[in-house]
Amino acid sequence: MLAIKHILFPVDFSERTCGAVPFVQAMATRFGAKITLMSVAPPYWYAADPGVPMVVDVEEVRDQLKARLESAFTDEFASFEPRRVVEIGDAAEELVRFAHNEDVDLIMMPTHGYGPFRSLLLGSVTAKVLHDARCPVWTAAHIEGAPPIEHAACKNILCAVDATAKSERVMSWADEFVKASGANLRVVNVVQGVGAWPASQLDREFEEKLRADVRVHIEGMLHSVGVVAPACVAVGDVAPAVAEEARQHAADLVVIGRGSIHETLGRLRTQAYGIIRQAPCPVISV
Repeated sequence: MLAIKHILFPVDFSERTCGAVPFVQAMATRFGAKITLMSVAPPYWYAADPGVPMVVDVEEVRDQLKARLESAFTDEFASFEPRRVVEIGDAAEELVRFAHNEDVDLIMMPTHGYGPFRSLLLGSVTAKVLHDARCPVWTAAHIEGAPPIEHAACKNILCAVDATAKSERVMSWADEFVKASGANLRVVNVVQGVGAWPASQLDREFEEKLRADVRVHIEGMLHSVGVVAPACVAVGDVAPAVAEEARQHAADLVVIGRGSIHETLGRLRTQAYGIIRQAPCPVISV
């Protein structure tokens, strides 16, 4: 049974963080989870005179950050009585260390914030967290403006998988999430098409046969793990195809696997980041 009992929510005081608050509230309510709000500040270095490095008073920075965090989202999280944690150091390292040591079940992160995480969040902090965290990581839709609040309800879940055995764990996780939240589940696999080949009836027949064969394989995987959900096979580049499926089926959340992110220059690592960037709704990487 899926257990999300402890949610870690990094706070950088940006508009993106504010936009993610309703999603954290909804997730915590859905699973009865406790929440930890965490802010991390770097040990700022600067040169008072050319060539003379100095360091800001770390304790002063900590105290100021703690005061700011203590006053943040007091109304929004009043009923949850969250723990508030402040650290000085590398944001990703501190987040992952806390998650490992404090039995965090889900890290919920907005993308491209404007505070300490800045616009490099997906390429830097989020990439590190996705790579190193052992627990699932939720990332907000990587879009300009506030994320559509209706996605917080999580009524429709799209699980994007490949045809390897590793995807069975992702299917099972998505199925447990759906059962716990009363949502609808749909599974999608993306295969490369033959669009770049010379157009012919043979090409179209080959593509249709490929899709049919892959669908049978995915349905067999679903059956083997006891997951009942419709499966579809899309053709094209992975990230945009998954994003399009999410739009067509009004997905509120996309669930993807993250194991291959740990592989050096792994193909699916690139696809995972691409899906997060292009998805019209939040993504959970498990």
